[in-house]
Amino acid sequence: MTENDLEARILWLTDIEEIKQLKHRYCALCDDDYNPDGLAPLFTEDAIWDGGPLGFAEGRDGIRAFFANAPNLVKLAVHHVTNPIIEVDGDRALGSWYLWQPMVLQGGDQGMWLAARYSDRYRREDGRWLFESVKIDVRFFSPYEEGYGRVPMAEVPS
Repeated sequence: MTENDLEARILWLTDIEEIKQLKHRYCALCDDDYNPDGLAPLFTEDAIWDGGPLGFAEGRDGIRAFFANAPNLVKLAVHHVTNPIIEVDGDRALGSWYLWQPMVLQGGDQGMWLAARYSDRYRREDGRWLFESVKIDVRFFSPYEEGYGRVPMAEVPS
């Protein structure tokens, strides 16, 4: 292995770790009452957040407004992300993750199970990795008491 090969591999590993840290910061801020002022700067100005039945937001300001409203719907959420596959290509990258999220909805204390797959696009701007897009493919959104075997897709509150 040449010195250039070693430098390229170290950069590749560093990029992947920085993207993992970005995703983990995102999850921590979501679990902090969907902290909109913390979450918005993790996205590019032209970013898209597409949660399918969970909602849609475009642009950093739109994403901030979306997350500012989230605590009105969700009382508690704990985001667990696993199984990352991250492909880096220069200053752009793709990532996929599994999401397992126990949560409690506002107004009735309804416990829910959410399972989904994230498909993310990342872009490096000014030496920092940011989300260019986050797309969520919901596998199930189920009441805790009934479970995902009986009710795989409950109505998402709006």
